[in-house]
Amino acid sequence: MTSARPAREAAMIPAFLPVLAAVAGVVYSSWVLQFLIDPKLDAVNGYVSELSATDQPYHGFFSGCDFLAGTLSIVVAAVVLRRLRPRGWALVGWAALLLFGVFSIGDSLFAMDCAPNSDPTCALRERAGTVSFAHEFHSVTSTLVVTSGIVSLIALTIAARRYGRWPVLARWSWPVMVVETGTALGTLPLMYFGLMLGVMERVQVTVISVWLFVIAVELYTGRRRARAAWTALRPVGPPDDRSAVREKAASP
Repeated sequence: MTSARPAREAAMIPAFLPVLAAVAGVVYSSWVLQFLIDPKLDAVNGYVSELSATDQPYHGFFSGCDFLAGTLSIVVAAVVLRRLRPRGWALVGWAALLLFGVFSIGDSLFAMDCAPNSDPTCALRERAGTVSFAHEFHSVTSTLVVTSGIVSLIALTIAARRYGRWPVLARWSWPVMVVETGTALGTLPLMYFGLMLGVMERVQVTVISVWLFVIAVELYTGRRRARAAWTALRPVGPPDDRSAVREKAASP
């Protein structure tokens, strides 16, 4: 930090905020529990969202995890926007994280009716157009989740490297951004063939979870750096004592 104001603002980040970001990363990666509690769905070609389909036995749990991850992401982004008042690319990045939370909640509320990649009957229902509006709209919310997550990655990576205020983001967000963007682009040709979509989407979700952990670490270490800087900038002791110290230091 180069001045008292940014040091003071960053030091005002609540201590619980890094914890919320880390918890969001944990619950957003809840799909890994599929192999323990719901192994019937196709993890290679099936979407992660199929775990939350209303006809699945644990849909409430997986939908709840998406809702919680979205809510925590909104809180983290909103507090940062309120306390740090970022500008430029930083503003875009934190606003995109907030939208990521909003669309994640949308994912949980507009759950699919069934799992089309694991259930042939469900696939036929999709083709016949007999699924619900929530089922059809889920593809929109899922696309917006991925898009906002990538925008957050790209914008905060640029901001961290350009402004030099977030060393953790500057170091780790770059490889995370490359993997997430590359995976998203790699999904496009696979959608044409209908192969490995589940694997690619699980990689994307995992990278977003890692991104939330990176944010948590940056918020934690940034708060410690800022508080140390702000403490060093604050005057210590009453004015008379400081004057006495200066006079003593100036005396031969």
